[in-house]
Formats: sequence, C-alpha cells, structure tokens
Amino acid sequence: MKKVIWVCCISLLSIYAKSQEQVVVAEEAKKGGFKKENLFTGGSLNVSFFNGTTVLGVSPYFGYSINRYVDVAISGNINYTSQRDNTVIGDKLRQTVYGPGAFARIFPVNFLFAQVQYEHNFIKLKYKPAPNSGFEPFEDKVDVNSVLIGGGYSSGRQKGNSTYYYVSVLWDVSKLAASPYIDGLGRNFPLVRAGFNIALFQGRSSF
Repeated sequence: MKKVIWVCCISLLSIYAKSQEQVVVAEEAKKGGFKKENLFTGGSLNVSFFNGTTVLGVSPYFGYSINRYVDVAISGNINYTSQRDNTVIGDKLRQTVYGPGAFARIFPVNFLFAQVQYEHNFIKLKYKPAPNSGFEPFEDKVDVNSVLIGGGYSSGRQKGNSTYYYVSVLWDVSKLAASPYIDGLGRNFPLVRAGFNIALFQGRSSF
C-alpha cells in the first residue's frame, strides 16, 4: 500500500514539475518574442554647412529596440542641397534628395551611440554654370546608394524609457561621385542631425 502511495506521489510531483517547466518555457519564449513596448518613432532635422555646401532636410523613422544596447529602424529622408564652386569658381549646383533607408544604433553607454545607416537616394539636380566658363546649364535625375557612419550624444536611453533627444554627426563612407554628401572636389562633408526619439506603448520596463 505504501508503495502505491509513493508511486502516486512521485507521479503527481512529476506531472506538477512538467507543467511548471512548460510554464517557464512559455514565459521565456514570450519574453524573447516581439514586444510592442519596444517600438519607437522619431525624426531629425538635417543640417550641414561646409566649404560652400549647404544641406537642409528632415529624416523621420520607425524602429524597434532589440535589447538594452541596440536599436534598428527604417527611415526616410528629404534634403535640399546647394553647392557653389562645384566644378569651377562661380557655378552652382542645386539638388533635391529623397529616399528610403535603414539604420542601427549601438549604445555602449546610455548617452553615447554609434550609428551605421544605409540610404538609397533619388536626386533631382540642376546645374547653373559660372558666366563665361564654357559649361552648359543642365538638369538631371540620378539615384545613388550611401552608407553613413558616425556617432552621437543622447539625453539618455534608459531601460524602460526610450524617449530622448539626440545630436549626431555622420559621414558617407561610400564616397560615390553622385553622393549628395560629397562636394565637387570629392570631399566628404559631415551631416549633422538633431532630433527626438519617442517611445511607443512603453508603460513599463521592456528590455
């Protein structure tokens, strides 16, 4: 009789342990899955002044915090670029630039980040030659890829709170001739972005 009781007790404990294990596995799977409170949106103003080049624009984005160190996002941008002395002294180049992109930000500490960003830009340009330069005016449409790398400062990306303002400086390391971030002499000029990152659905600690 005692053996039967022990067998029943052991069986019940095994069933209970198995059920608890399944609960833990389910909870861990849930923790590791998609969390809507990790979603964020935001945008920046884009500004650059460099050796006769002026860039003004905006870049909205929508993204997801993978963990407490890494954010990823899809983005868009529209910029107006003006360059003087592009080919010869006295000429002017005007560009309207827009296109999609994506980026990743890595936060080694909560107020500093490194960023890498890919953009595919569509460019509508207009060239106005300098007087008596021998060049002809023209308009054209091109598209080009850019890879922007840089870093920035934020007001503080905290666990459970991904709302902050930031300032970053990026350079196009692809250095393609048609890049909107390269001047007529092939010089890579910095692009300064300042904006806000806004957490969505973040009522509690998420990552």
